[in-house]
Amino acid sequence: MTDLLRNLWYLALPARRLRCGGTLAKAILGEPILFGRDREGGVFALRDTCPHRGMPLSDGSFDGREVMCCYHGWRFDTQGHCMEIPSLVEGQKLNLSRINAHSYPCREVQGNIWVYMSASEKPRNELPEVPRVPVVGDAMPKVQISMDFSCNIDHAVVGLMDPCHAPYVHTSWWWKSKERRQPQLKEKYYEPSPLGFRIVRHANAHGGRVYRLLGKNVTTEITYTLPGMRVEHVKGDHHSVLSLTAVTPLTDSETEVHQCLYWTMPLLTPFTPIIKKLSRTFLGQDHDVVVQQQRGLQSNPPLMLIDDADTQAKWYYKLKGEYLTAEAEARTFVNPIEPRILRWRS
Repeated sequence: MTDLLRNLWYLALPARRLRCGGTLAKAILGEPILFGRDREGGVFALRDTCPHRGMPLSDGSFDGREVMCCYHGWRFDTQGHCMEIPSLVEGQKLNLSRINAHSYPCREVQGNIWVYMSASEKPRNELPEVPRVPVVGDAMPKVQISMDFSCNIDHAVVGLMDPCHAPYVHTSWWWKSKERRQPQLKEKYYEPSPLGFRIVRHANAHGGRVYRLLGKNVTTEITYTLPGMRVEHVKGDHHSVLSLTAVTPLTDSETEVHQCLYWTMPLLTPFTPIIKKLSRTFLGQDHDVVVQQQRGLQSNPPLMLIDDADTQAKWYYKLKGEYLTAEAEARTFVNPIEPRILRWRS
């Protein structure tokens, strides 16, 4: 059983998928959640279960202010407070303020809807900040892709951060020429970051064709953060491209990968449909190889991780272990990663 991390924010869905007065139901960390947007545009998240008889609230209706259960007409506001029980008659005393559908902290940031998955029914008083990408402010993503991976979160995260699979998996002609796909020596300096680690900003001498659009002196910084987020910031003399990849476990064996692209180049906007198609192809290649891997894992074979090519994967498991231990001991997380240069061929 994969240990799913709690007391953290998870990217639930692209904000554009929720219209005003609309709802959308999905599982996050195995919990059924009903996401919605009220008439004023505010987002909310309730456990998709009526506390009366367990009927999914998503089978009911939402009028932009209250969710009504389809079984007995119980109504709940967007904070989960019970507002009406139609079956009650005069003289029957029941304190509605004591009846609630569980509410999850929910925020809309930079075009995405995030949900905070607490380890208890009552979230902590002070929640961590919702993850953001730098530079772009409150801008919406230019491209958003969500894709289901039939695997647990660990295999999805490790597969996406793997630095050596690109020459064998990402073979599209538009990404890198055949010559550039030949293994080359890579050497990167890593340092710890909050809840993760980063590849320190470095010159992008061997980037793909797309990076050339940013101009000269192109540099890259990549940050990995628990529970499964990767932010890549590529910038040149005048412009930046940023990608956010967020891995969200739906269940122990189903994971959703969200990828968002932001950029500061108006010149690229007319090409957004093409960039979206290419990005979906790129992420689809990661999807296909991870799903193929699941066939080999069915027999639960012994696995091995090597240095330095698999050190990032080792760090992910080390970070996750420290986080779980710190939570269990009710103490502050201590990042176990130390600054180091990693070398591999890819």
